[in-house]
Amino acid sequence: MFTFIGIIIALVATMLGYVMHGGKVAVLMQVTEFIIIGGCGLGSFLAAHGMKNFQGAIKAVMGLLKPDPYTKGAYLDVLKMMFQLFNVARKEGLLGLEQHIEDPEKSEIIKKFPSFLNNHHAKDFFCDTMKVILTGAVGPHDLSEMMEIDLETAHQEQMVPATAIQTVGDAMPGFGIVAAVLGVIITMGKIAEGDPSAIGQSVAAALVGTFLGILLAYGMFAPIAKAIELRLAAESSYMNCIRFALFSFARGESPITCVEFARRNIEPSVRPGFAEMESAVKEKPAA
Repeated sequence: MFTFIGIIIALVATMLGYVMHGGKVAVLMQVTEFIIIGGCGLGSFLAAHGMKNFQGAIKAVMGLLKPDPYTKGAYLDVLKMMFQLFNVARKEGLLGLEQHIEDPEKSEIIKKFPSFLNNHHAKDFFCDTMKVILTGAVGPHDLSEMMEIDLETAHQEQMVPATAIQTVGDAMPGFGIVAAVLGVIITMGKIAEGDPSAIGQSVAAALVGTFLGILLAYGMFAPIAKAIELRLAAESSYMNCIRFALFSFARGESPITCVEFARRNIEPSVRPGFAEMESAVKEKPAA
């Protein structure tokens, strides 16, 4: 949400300064310049990244309207969930986990933590990895490499929308120059008419293209791309928290050691303290 608030502030400040300096907003309403720049941006995006990634970019941008789901509360939930499952394995053996891993939506433990259950990427990653651990056919270090490959592959795919938006943003000043040059060409054709007023209006219209291209590049596309990138970084931190807990579990560590191993991989700004985590994971569920 704050991404769009920041963009609105930047646009309003630009227009306010322009008007206070004596500028007329009507001069900036050059539909032809909008068509050139907008069409070039859309066309270059589709040419480079295709419709699938265009839809992915729209989804990623709309996702910025939602609050960041990776809060301290979300981390405490996933730590509590893993602690309880690891305790099941400690008391009942690995076979005691099958009912929870095979159908997590029906698990009496997992369904208590909707922030995890509704995160399909995290849920699938955790359950699939636990299934591998249950087979007993993969050693801890091989499992760690497997998880790293999984997360890296997913991250590369998720980064495509941010990279694509940033690429189009970098091209916007160039498209603005294209629009301006076309406007200058039209202006040259009007010189023979000898009307200074018409020539001035034509030059002003041409310069709108350059202005618009630069403003969109640095005032809109760049902040959106960076915000998506930071959101993905938060998701990567969450996934790595799960990854290191699973790695510790595969090595045979105690449940509290597993979740402590995971806690140390949480970003400090949202990382619960050890006492806070210990109190949360050992809290008895309400009757």
